[in-house]
Amino acid sequence: MLKKIKNIFHYNFKNMLFFELVFKLATLIIFSPLFLKLFNLIMNVTNYHYLTKENFLSFLLNPITLIMLFILFVFITIYSLFDIGVIITLIDSSYHEKNIKLMDAVKWSLKQSLKVFQPQNILIIFLVIFLIPFLHIGIGTNLITSIKIPEFIMDFIKANYSLLIFYVFIIVALMIVLLKWLYSFHYYFLEQCSFKEAIKKSKNLSQGKHIRDLLTIGLTQFSLMVIYLLFVVIEIIIMVLINKIFNQVDLLNSFLITITWVVIMLSFLIFAILSSVISYTILSVLFYQHKGNIEESIKPNTFIEAVDKKKKGKLIKVMIMVLILIPLTYVTHLIIEGKFNLNIEYIRAMEVTAHRGASVIYPENTMASFKGAKQLGSDWIELDVQQTKDNYIIVSHDTNFNRTANVNLNTWDMTLDEVQKLDVGSFKSTKFKGEKVPLLEEVIKWAKDNDMKLNIELKPTGREIDFEKQVASLITKYNFASNCVVTSQVYDVLEAFKKVNSNITTVYVTAFAYGDVTKLTAANYFSVEATSITKSMVSSIHNAGKQIYAWTVNTKESINKMIDLNVDNIITDNPTLAKKLIYSSKSSNIIIEIIKGVDKLF
Repeated sequence: MLKKIKNIFHYNFKNMLFFELVFKLATLIIFSPLFLKLFNLIMNVTNYHYLTKENFLSFLLNPITLIMLFILFVFITIYSLFDIGVIITLIDSSYHEKNIKLMDAVKWSLKQSLKVFQPQNILIIFLVIFLIPFLHIGIGTNLITSIKIPEFIMDFIKANYSLLIFYVFIIVALMIVLLKWLYSFHYYFLEQCSFKEAIKKSKNLSQGKHIRDLLTIGLTQFSLMVIYLLFVVIEIIIMVLINKIFNQVDLLNSFLITITWVVIMLSFLIFAILSSVISYTILSVLFYQHKGNIEESIKPNTFIEAVDKKKKGKLIKVMIMVLILIPLTYVTHLIIEGKFNLNIEYIRAMEVTAHRGASVIYPENTMASFKGAKQLGSDWIELDVQQTKDNYIIVSHDTNFNRTANVNLNTWDMTLDEVQKLDVGSFKSTKFKGEKVPLLEEVIKWAKDNDMKLNIELKPTGREIDFEKQVASLITKYNFASNCVVTSQVYDVLEAFKKVNSNITTVYVTAFAYGDVTKLTAANYFSVEATSITKSMVSSIHNAGKQIYAWTVNTKESINKMIDLNVDNIITDNPTLAKKLIYSSKSSNIIIEIIKGVDKLF
């Protein structure tokens, strides 16, 4: 196989690298923002200024939205197919030992990509948009390989055994489908089949070879990643040695860190380009091998003429110039956009909220959990409140006590006396047996005495009486407004709360947010699920003089991401980890840690 790959790279390799470089930079700088603007256009046309979980479904079910989103997906599919087609066409010409003009490959790929509008090719949309990024095999475009299931959804799936089994089943099913369709792109572009026919031929070609093909591609991607990581380590070692030579180890400033990031970014760009080219080459070699094994004819590429290699001299010079100028232009663009901050902030005014108290160690929403959160150094405590049958405000996340107290009763069906007879500690551990459901008033009194701030989330069931008024009264009674925020996932509740008391800070909690959420005037701040938070969202909210909280952030990777995005408050089940990462963060946290580690070796 290595010999065949080498032979393929002998022809059109520069064309492949040049095209992938231009394509990926165009994706980052031009087309990703363009497709985002088209999505914003859909929102404007349908008169949606912002999207949250409360209005997202109505937005999605709007007939105009459905039509325009379908059109947008079709264009993204064409754009992604175009990338795939150009590389496959260049590889095929190389396999037949022909040098071809890049522009000819571009024209042919564009022509074939536009055939997506034909009914027999409609399944291409499914394959390009969903299957390639879902399996992360490294041969998709930048637009579709960044799809990620939100952390809160994954946490919910992992906590429910039946859902976890279903999730695994879906992944396996999609993998089986993809393996059967793996060579459909080659048939579609090289043999001018309809995509429906290409799928049938791909199934026949790959029969009995699915696992071996998957392992081959997976091993290729793994090897490339290892090489990339080794290259990054070497780059950092060189940076440290340069710093040693000039005796400036103690002055490891932002300039060195910025240069390191720039070099690593360029390395990643090169890796992404090579990854695409090599992945498609491996896939193509397997394609030709399987065709040979079943004695299926390998049709020569007759729709594109070969060119004399000597006539490509001028083009190569132009390519070299572009290869030099485009990365420099891109880096300049990133610096102008503020992607590389030349000033390092060593201290950040970022706070940590313990989600339902120290709920990893103690039973959630109990006094034990709240006291534990204080011991762990949390700045805030998040808790949930509901109303009992006799109108007392209690602290509980679930409306039913089956999970926490093994009692199948709802909060609105029980009096305070009945609620406080429940044991909500044993479900966590027998050592917490006898832990009671606290009153909000009890928690506020404790927090005031212990200088703790509270994030009080209202959990309405629709059966409350003066719910917002009661909570506001308790906060006012203990003069606690400056040490708490009142939050809710129901925007109407915040509007009702502001009518009762407009002086208490309110926070709108949403699993999803997009657009100008600052138009939601009943919310002073916003609490957004972490995977929905972007740099532009943080900037927009900060520019409006408001704060943004991130929930529920539990891993080192996600916490560091929120630190880099400069959110105001991290809501987490692991406040110790969050505090540690915030204290140690300095603009480029990962690079500094690596550099420190390497520096110790020398």
